[in-house]
Amino acid sequence: MIETLSIRSLGVISSAQLELPTGFTAITGETGAGKTMLLTGVGLLLGERADSSVVRSGEKQLLVEGRIHSKDQGLLEKLAELGAEVSGGEIIINRTVSSDGRSRAAIGGAAVPVSTLNSVAQELVTVHGQSEQIRLKSISKQRQALDDFAGETLKSSLASYQQTYSQFRELEQRLSRLQSASEQDSFRIAKLREQLADLERLKPEQGELTRISDQLSRLTNVESLRQAAAEAHELVAGDDLDARSQLGRAKRVLESSSDGTLREMAKLVSEATGLVNELALQLSAYLTDLEADPNTLDQLQRRKAELVSLERKYGSSVDELASATPALEAELLDLDSSDEQIEKLEMQLAAAESQLALAAKGLTEKRKSAAKELSKRVSQELSQLAMGDAQLEIAISELAEFEASGADKVEFLLANRSGAEPRPLSKGASGGELSRIMLAIELVLAGKSPMPTMIFDEVDAGVGGAAAVELGRRLKELARSTQVIVVTHLPQVAAFADHQIRIFKDSSGGVSASSVNALNKQEREQELARMLSGNAESDIALSHARELLNLSN
Repeated sequence: MIETLSIRSLGVISSAQLELPTGFTAITGETGAGKTMLLTGVGLLLGERADSSVVRSGEKQLLVEGRIHSKDQGLLEKLAELGAEVSGGEIIINRTVSSDGRSRAAIGGAAVPVSTLNSVAQELVTVHGQSEQIRLKSISKQRQALDDFAGETLKSSLASYQQTYSQFRELEQRLSRLQSASEQDSFRIAKLREQLADLERLKPEQGELTRISDQLSRLTNVESLRQAAAEAHELVAGDDLDARSQLGRAKRVLESSSDGTLREMAKLVSEATGLVNELALQLSAYLTDLEADPNTLDQLQRRKAELVSLERKYGSSVDELASATPALEAELLDLDSSDEQIEKLEMQLAAAESQLALAAKGLTEKRKSAAKELSKRVSQELSQLAMGDAQLEIAISELAEFEASGADKVEFLLANRSGAEPRPLSKGASGGELSRIMLAIELVLAGKSPMPTMIFDEVDAGVGGAAAVELGRRLKELARSTQVIVVTHLPQVAAFADHQIRIFKDSSGGVSASSVNALNKQEREQELARMLSGNAESDIALSHARELLNLSN
């Protein structure tokens, strides 16, 4: 609820501060005294669009500040996340508008966009009037109001539907992702099959390219290699002067020596001779290999060209490609099975859609049943508010697609006279009638999902006599479950208020802090007398004022 409202430099209002208690508060005053500017200030506080023309003449900026108390923990946590100070559930909202059109808003000391202010305010206050935002104006809010009226009978069905809807949407999204991926996968599948065919044809081996390069290096230099190997072989085992012959002579000399140390050295010579013999054999084999197959060079060069081409085609080394086959085969298997997965998901989605349609049908039936009762009760309320011929109708039609709330479009329509075609609320009534329609709806919904604060403007337009008394009584009834603030010209309405605030112009023609007064009992009698007759001192008017106050108790 709004606890205080402070305004400075707004239109005719120089400065004003209102203390707004719980219950029903009536705001009264002469025409032009600033009641409209007061509602303009409330609108700015609730995030309405700023207009620099309402900044008081001669001032640089206007300021509107409200102290609001809320018990909505979800809202308080949301505000705390924005950096707002909300200690004890108290929310301080302020809005400034400069004469050059700049606007700033803050909640609990944290600067916020006006759009955020608007979304927060919609959870705290609703204003019913000709030009103000109307809570039940939007289709989604009308559907929510009907659901709230239906109560527990619909709540459990809606929860079950929403669970099914969530599963349906998850399957729908998974299928969409898989179908989208399938189009891309077809290209990948073709590439995988081509790569695996190449690998199957060439069968590359680990380290193969390195081995081929080494062999080619030898074969392309075969003459120089043969000459080097032959010369080395000649020196090792060619004639009487070769290494083996020389070592044999050295061995015999050492073995015939009388010195033991020299005889031991003969053993080393023997070992060296063995190594030289092994070297001679390897050189001989090397020379034989060089001349073994004249086509080897050609074959190796072709093989190397194929492997290098494979590397370039797939951007990986031969070693990587040689080890990639199992992984590529597994990937191809997964992708090839995507059609089966799609088919399976399509079957699951169809089953979920069938279940969802059944749940949506149940919701529709319960909404239609609740709509008849809500229409009847609101229409009965309207008959007590000088709109006896008006009828509220609630149209329920099927949406093109399932939504989280069901498959129903819920719309409140008004036939403002007998035989008239029902029209949407925002188009089928005048400002005063619209406020009374909203009041009737709020009265029926009272206790179902009460808004913390409701403000009514022009709710008494075109009403008088007994209907005005009934209007006041209905507003007092609504105030049992929510804070109600009403700007009124009718004493019959103001008399039913728990509290009354008078706004009047001071001697300068403006409204200052001293021009906004909460009235005591005697002052209320005088203000009601003024509203009745234009003369606050008239004995007859004062008597009638007392009669109205007694009637309201």
